[in-house]
Amino acid sequence: MSRSVKKTKVCIIGGGPSGLLLSQLLNVNGIECIVLEKETREYVLGRIRAGVIEHGYAKLMREAKCGDRMDKEGEIHEGFQIAFDGKLYRMDLKKYSGGETVIVYGQVELTKDLYDAHDRLGVKIIHKVENVVLHDIKSTAPFVTYRCGDEDFQIDCEYIIGADGFHGVSRKSIPADVLTEYEKVYPFGWLGILSRTKPVSPELVYVKSERGFALCSIRSQVLSRYYIQVPMADKVEDWSDDAFWDELKRRLPAEVSKNLITGPSIEKSIAQARSFVAEPMSYGRLFLAGDAAHIVPPTGARGLNTAASDIYYLYHAMLDYYKKGDSSGLQHYSEKALARVWKNQRFSWWMSMLLHGFPGRNQYEDKLQNAEMDYLFSSDVAQRSFAEHYVGLPY
Repeated sequence: MSRSVKKTKVCIIGGGPSGLLLSQLLNVNGIECIVLEKETREYVLGRIRAGVIEHGYAKLMREAKCGDRMDKEGEIHEGFQIAFDGKLYRMDLKKYSGGETVIVYGQVELTKDLYDAHDRLGVKIIHKVENVVLHDIKSTAPFVTYRCGDEDFQIDCEYIIGADGFHGVSRKSIPADVLTEYEKVYPFGWLGILSRTKPVSPELVYVKSERGFALCSIRSQVLSRYYIQVPMADKVEDWSDDAFWDELKRRLPAEVSKNLITGPSIEKSIAQARSFVAEPMSYGRLFLAGDAAHIVPPTGARGLNTAASDIYYLYHAMLDYYKKGDSSGLQHYSEKALARVWKNQRFSWWMSMLLHGFPGRNQYEDKLQNAEMDYLFSSDVAQRSFAEHYVGLPY
């Protein structure tokens, strides 16, 4: 079979925010790469995802020369609210983290900025690729084959980055006897809606109630994202907009629900809450990043931000290799990335256990959950630990 052959230094599989961020960082430093994405650009930009960015991610966007709109339109949040036992408690991130904050700026907006930055550099992302196969990844000359339209292509490269998500081909290219996968599936999902309504609060509101968890999130001053915990068996079709709003109001404290503005949903979906980690995150010349290697429940806003730390380590390892001839960062990438991954896994697990209702849990466990919440808001030490994780552990 004849193939058109392309050559590059780094082949990145996956054109979501992780793959695009690494591509942009490498390109602005003169390290050529090719990005392959199975979906269209419009599809990628239509995926509704995270909206809380830790300070480390924001710095990476600026270093990639695509942080201007984020800095202009993103909202700096110095804290958020937690509703517990019908009362509101404020987590002061800036106070307890030593001055750090987070930025509320949607993943779709980040992805738009990264696409625009690629356009300015004249770097093309190859969309609608099929039949992607990784070859010779243990050798010094790996290559990737794929089909696009009616043609077959081959990319000869020095390194392959697998940023193609949980269901992508990259992780599956690591032999089963090498890869260890760790997983926890929680007995609930998050039903989320996006609405063109003013947010109920100027800060995020996390809610622990007897009816289950809820979250009032923000995309902008005219765009709100709301979530409620639902059983695993529920489907989107089971929930009308009116039913969602009614249930959300029941879970919110009165002082919050009285400010809730409802409206038609412009997006509605259910996300299964799960934790997942694959080890190692590298094999030969293949390096995994983001959801290809790890997933967290959305409770602690760690998913996109943990992926950013992968990109930070890969970017600096690539810089050291191509600018200084030093490959130690690449050799130790998996170990370094996983150390931070597991800390973020712990935090997301802890927040999920703290705020959700769990079917079948006994009264003793409910009492422990309440005691944990009481301790959090009675201890400066506990709040410092919380804030340190939420704004982002140092790279």
